Amino acid sequence: MPSDLLQRPERPAPAASRTAQKRRTQVFALAEARWAAAALVLFLIALPLQLTGAAPTWVWGPLYAAAYVTGGWEPAWAGLTALREKTLDVDLLMIVAAIGAASIGQVMDGALLIVIFATSGALEALATARTQDAVRGLLHLAPASATRVADDGSESTVATEVLVVGDTILVRPGERVGADGRVVDGASEVDQATITGEPLPVAKETGDEVYAGTLNGTGALRVKVERDASDSVVARIVAMVEEASKTKAPTQLFIEKVEQRYSLGMVFATLAVFLIPLAFGADLTVSLLRAMTFMIVASPCAVVLATMPPLLSAIANAGRHGVLVKSAVVMERLGQVDAVALDKTGTLTEGTPRVTDIRPLTGSGLAEDALLALAAAAEHPSEHPLARAVVDAARTRGLAIADTRDFTSAPGVGVTATIDGHTLAVGAPARLLADNDDTLAARAAEVAAELEHGGRTAVLVLRDSVPVGVLGMADRLRADAATTVASLAILTGSTPMLVTGDNPRAAARLAAEVGITADDVHAGLLPQDKVEAVRRLESRGRKVLVIGDGVNDAPALAAAHTGIALGRAGSDLALETADAVIVRDELATVPKVIALSRAARRLVVQNLVIAAVFISSLVIWDLMGHLPLPLGVLGHEGSTVIVGLNGLRLLRDGAWDRAAQDAR
Repeated sequence: MPSDLLQRPERPAPAASRTAQKRRTQVFALAEARWAAAALVLFLIALPLQLTGAAPTWVWGPLYAAAYVTGGWEPAWAGLTALREKTLDVDLLMIVAAIGAASIGQVMDGALLIVIFATSGALEALATARTQDAVRGLLHLAPASATRVADDGSESTVATEVLVVGDTILVRPGERVGADGRVVDGASEVDQATITGEPLPVAKETGDEVYAGTLNGTGALRVKVERDASDSVVARIVAMVEEASKTKAPTQLFIEKVEQRYSLGMVFATLAVFLIPLAFGADLTVSLLRAMTFMIVASPCAVVLATMPPLLSAIANAGRHGVLVKSAVVMERLGQVDAVALDKTGTLTEGTPRVTDIRPLTGSGLAEDALLALAAAAEHPSEHPLARAVVDAARTRGLAIADTRDFTSAPGVGVTATIDGHTLAVGAPARLLADNDDTLAARAAEVAAELEHGGRTAVLVLRDSVPVGVLGMADRLRADAATTVASLAILTGSTPMLVTGDNPRAAARLAAEVGITADDVHAGLLPQDKVEAVRRLESRGRKVLVIGDGVNDAPALAAAHTGIALGRAGSDLALETADAVIVRDELATVPKVIALSRAARRLVVQNLVIAAVFISSLVIWDLMGHLPLPLGVLGHEGSTVIVGLNGLRLLRDGAWDRAAQDAR
């Protein structure tokens, strides 16, 4: 990299530090935080006045009352609103407990409950905001404006949201890329850490893809926009994760269902804790204080908060790394997967054919390069995927491609063209050899059959109606296919199953390359056959994950326990049907997101255990001994905060790194 041409631009502050600064300034932007702070200040003013006797009751009493109002009005209103809908909210129970404490002269204890409860609510609100900021903060990475280059070469600065597909933008050194697109001119290195997580800048030149919000290095790039701003990688991550955050996992729904019955039971238990000792002659104040303490410590706040923070944090983290999980339900279900069914074309392979074999026929007088150059010249005007593969192979070898005349194309047969006075035909051997039975034709048929038996597609080349060679074509295996299959096998305890519409020979060859056993290969399947294969597996009690990309994969994606679609080349139907989408087509992220889901499930269990231990310990202490109200409040609210913060651990990049290690 020619560092002497331009001075390295000053890099902006890392995204993590900008996010941290934003969080610090956002704390008091939250209404919950402002009300909690007001209640705390009022309490801290009233407390020394009461304890020292420096002021009469009419001075510190109203201060406590103001603390009750500022810290308690929001949860009280929320609780009353829920009560009108015939739902008993634990927030309302906390307020009732505080008022009950005040009614028996424990004004300071009740105020302390309000302050701690309000502070806990503010911390929960802040934790939720952090989860949202972790995703929405990505949007701030994309610049607000970009330099658009017109057809005449003139430049203008426009808002990035007005860029459309086909526009060309200029990205100068040190600028952030304004839109998802492909480099059409220039060379540079681009820091993609905010999108892909790659620690080092990636070299970019003509033909390479770049993402909105990534940071350009020392070279200038001209980029042709390929996605609207609303459809960029960043925007899709934000939209889908925000949609996912609105859903609730089965565990959370179960907890909320139990919560209502638990809360009603807790009210009756509180009355029993109050009335039974009173009936046996206990002191009214002592009985009421014990009952109020019981109501506080038995409230299931920590249980309610046990589930969603881990799952939403996992969704946000996966979204930052290019896996869009559509709901909390899906994130929870991913961790339950114990079997995987993989599509072949476009999933384990790149979906684009390449030349694998160049076989000149004996007697043709052609070497490999000469045969490939002839085929490329004939195929050059064609838009067929196999033709593109032949031309790309010739260019990769640096071969000159001759001009052609009289080009014609026959679907299902091949192409013909005139090159240097010779008539060339390139196409399907069975069609081109149909009326040819000489020795060269027989040899060409043998070579074609040999290639097809090895899972290749054979392409015959004829010059002046005489066979001169055969090309072998095959889809390119994804670089991470074999490691992904191995990781999935380790995670699920069984080898993934290959379900494909391709022929059995090609399927068997690819399966052997990626480590799938012959018994797990199902080839020549129609869409309904793929569904049947998945259902047979699920009938044995397996929870099947289907990974695919095409229209023919959509029924299986819908039928499976969980479906994941490859986003870049995937069909709209597959993307809509799938439960999760891999934005950048990095197959290796699948085992990572499964491991992340399992980490989230472990945190949910941890949170439920923490909540159960705190609640049971405090309840036993209150019933069997004497639990001071302030200590009960501190224990209850402390457990809620611990559970919430524990769930947010999965927001960190380290959680994704650990998931990657678990997936190996």
